[in-house]
Amino acid sequence: MNTQLPLILGSSSVFRQQQLARLGLDFQTASPDCDETPLPNESAEETALRLAVGKAQSLAARFPQALIIGADQVAWCHNRQLGKPMDVAKAQQMLQELSGNDIEFYSALCLLNTATGRMHTHVDKTVVRMRALTHKQMTAYLQREPDAVYCAGAAKSEGLGAALLQHIHSSDPNALIGLPIFRLIDFLQQEGVDILS
Repeated sequence: MNTQLPLILGSSSVFRQQQLARLGLDFQTASPDCDETPLPNESAEETALRLAVGKAQSLAARFPQALIIGADQVAWCHNRQLGKPMDVAKAQQMLQELSGNDIEFYSALCLLNTATGRMHTHVDKTVVRMRALTHKQMTAYLQREPDAVYCAGAAKSEGLGAALLQHIHSSDPNALIGLPIFRLIDFLQQEGVDILS
């Protein structure tokens, strides 16, 4: 890493921390302070981007000389946004609605250089076809994959959630997990961070 600025991941998501750690970068995490309620008439893509930017900006005062990564993901199906279910009953209901349908996942990324004020943003769209699931399959999945309640649409694709999915259309397979790594690497390089050097 050929920059003096510390790298901050503005996320409490264990999944995103694991993704960033795989790049071999030194970073620290900080929990952003950002209201995640969607605004009226806001598209899923707009919500995800606003929240990714808001999360990064909410940490700017704490880290005035840093590169801050903000990220957010919103799922969209049946003309409405789907967040994280946060409990098993809601996850079961969500999976029932999504069974056999296409779901759009909007994974937004913001890299904010608080030393210069420069900001890079990107939203990655992933379309997922979910298999037609039985009630028994959904129950078994949620018992075996308890972390799924913390994932948009209750689909933890990097774990057992792969069994829920029929196909994925994406330009970056990392985006569905929560962090569009390909574009993040581009942004970091523009800020003087060469991951391979």
